[in-house]
Amino acid sequence: MRLKYNTLLIALFVIITSAVFAQDGTGIVRGVIYDKDNGEPVTFANVFLGGTSKGTTSDINGFFNLVDVPNGEYTLFGTFIGYDTASVQIKVRDGQVTTQTLYMQESATQLTAVNVSARKIEKTTEVKISSVTLTPKDIKVMPSTGGEPDLAQYLQVLPGVIFTGDQGGQLYIRGGSPVQNKVLLDGMTIYNPFHSIGFFSVFETETIRNVEVLTGGFNAEYGGRTSAVIDIITRDGNKARYGGVVSASPFQAKALVEGPLKKFEEGGGSSSFMFTGKRSYLDATSPLLYSYAATDSSGLPYNFTDVYGKLSFNSANGSKLNIFGFNFIDNVNFPNVAQLNWDASGVGANFNLIPQSTRMILGGRFAYSNYVANIVESDGAPRNTSIGGFEAALNFTIFGDDSELKYGFEVNGFRTEFDFINFLGIKIEEIENTTELAGFIRYRKATEKFVFEPSFRIHYYASLSDAAFEPRLGVKYNVSDNFRLKFAGGLYSQNLISTINERDVVNLFVGFLSSPEQVFELNTFERSAHRLQKSVHGIAGVEIDLGTNTEINIEPYIKEFTQLIALNRNKTSVQEPNFRTETGSAYGIDFLLKYDKNYLYVWLAYSLGYVRRFDGEQEYPTNFDRRHNINLVTSYAFGGGRDWELSARWNLGSGFPFTLTQGFYQFFNFQDGIDSDYLTENGDLGIIYSDIRNSGRLPYYHRLDVSLKKTIEISKYSQIQITGSITNVYNRNNIFYFDRVEYDRVDQLPILPSIAISYTF
Repeated sequence: MRLKYNTLLIALFVIITSAVFAQDGTGIVRGVIYDKDNGEPVTFANVFLGGTSKGTTSDINGFFNLVDVPNGEYTLFGTFIGYDTASVQIKVRDGQVTTQTLYMQESATQLTAVNVSARKIEKTTEVKISSVTLTPKDIKVMPSTGGEPDLAQYLQVLPGVIFTGDQGGQLYIRGGSPVQNKVLLDGMTIYNPFHSIGFFSVFETETIRNVEVLTGGFNAEYGGRTSAVIDIITRDGNKARYGGVVSASPFQAKALVEGPLKKFEEGGGSSSFMFTGKRSYLDATSPLLYSYAATDSSGLPYNFTDVYGKLSFNSANGSKLNIFGFNFIDNVNFPNVAQLNWDASGVGANFNLIPQSTRMILGGRFAYSNYVANIVESDGAPRNTSIGGFEAALNFTIFGDDSELKYGFEVNGFRTEFDFINFLGIKIEEIENTTELAGFIRYRKATEKFVFEPSFRIHYYASLSDAAFEPRLGVKYNVSDNFRLKFAGGLYSQNLISTINERDVVNLFVGFLSSPEQVFELNTFERSAHRLQKSVHGIAGVEIDLGTNTEINIEPYIKEFTQLIALNRNKTSVQEPNFRTETGSAYGIDFLLKYDKNYLYVWLAYSLGYVRRFDGEQEYPTNFDRRHNINLVTSYAFGGGRDWELSARWNLGSGFPFTLTQGFYQFFNFQDGIDSDYLTENGDLGIIYSDIRNSGRLPYYHRLDVSLKKTIEISKYSQIQITGSITNVYNRNNIFYFDRVEYDRVDQLPILPSIAISYTF
């Protein structure tokens, strides 16, 4: 009965909303833009009706929608850089939806500059604050470590993003730890997106269509995290022909194969497959090539394997279904320091339905995944973690004239397990089962001067019997065509916590746990009123276009973490609570200058940031509190056919905080109880840390990477690329960690030259 009641409410809401948006004497024009050769959607293309002011841009799936179009006959145009203009005659009738597919042919003459672009339209019609959109082309601009371009290398240069190192590095986004950043692959949550060697993610660049990085202030469509979102969308397999890519370097080998199951034809549906795998063998090649880079003569102890596959089914009108699966494996073994293994796997599906008779489109997803990790450090005490479960979502989008209404529902269920033995030999073990229900509504309205995007999310954490009400708002003011002001803010919550310890010798292990049953206040044994982690975001911004090729973005921000939950790793008895609450804040300002014209690309980002936590006793900087961070990236294509490309990246970062050593003592654990002979047996060397947390600072970090790429065209569809790269060109000694007991400093990776060869067919 309740299901029928909810269904009636949804149907009534749709009818009322459609009536509000509708206008007499008008119709709707919508469709999808495809590449005529391979059936791939053309994203961010300009679409407009000749002789009118009606225009829009295609989305990530090539879908476009023009509403409230007066009745009559029109010419529908589609334009995009590098393609010939596509046009078709259409007729719009009162109250009807006209569906029209556009097919665009690559231009024989490649344009080097345009005055009007879809990106320009997007800037003035969407808030786009704390948001960076990336494509494979952007990722390949970066100097490629080991000759292999990777998303992990590009994310490190984004303003507000802090990366903690070449080995065991993690991404911290505007004061948020990795567990506070939601990473999505085709809508599915990925719990560990980066391998232990910090150059590579689990995502294959050749499969990516689009990446949106939201460093704060994101709207209510995203939930369950308190800091940031990385949303990765993969492309479909080739719908017109069979092909692929194979490549090899001293770091890894990879292969991708793709092709049609049902070939793409104008006016008809299609289906395709894509399968990719990569395998590192740095542990095998480094003793021969980079033995000087390891902590001993065994080479670099990293090993990973990634596999991803996708099936895509597309209808002629743009409706589609994707089915995908993955398996990511990582292994690392630092002798006498730490041995880590993790394994992530999952399957999922997402769909987009475009009904013929309404201005609404319907989307949804379902996925199941599992992540397991364990680490053993030099103390012999293992840590284990796992998280697995399902997620399902349904959303509806209704288009108006310069407006959009989107609402949806989510259901998540997962189980987390974690166990750890602390330095006193006390075992901390937690097993939690969690169910989450959420609903959101987002409305966007663009006028000539303003863009308003209010949104609201209700997130109910059923296992905690706690609900979070999260209003959010984004606003942009178009002062002129080339100058814009913007603002975003809102409330955010999550129940996942991380078990990273700032005193870990090597920070490789990330444990996951949903909010536990017993959480105690800052410095007391009183139970916390609620068990959620919560934050408040406030972000302002200025966008300036200096001509058509240069843009500047400046964003001051603040994030108040009103409640954080931390593992009480220093508990001295089983009676003490496993978890305590903390508070914190992150604030700063990010600057970005981007120049992109013809064959020259320049990216300059500077971040000034402060990250603080308060544990009930003292306020202290986090171990990822990097005060200054600069990234300069440049790329230039040259040669007669522009078949050579030189790229460089220089990064400078101030030192991370750490807790100073105050002294040492002999630690005896009395493992034999009262029979322990503490008078004659030797204990371990224990460390007495300073009472002031993170009062020390490591030295500055800086590194220069360069790469040179040569492209050899063999035929229309096949080419060879040869890439030579040097990581850490001037062989800077950047600290990795310091072994306090052995009094031994270990540095990040030294100079690493490499060459890679790839063949596309």
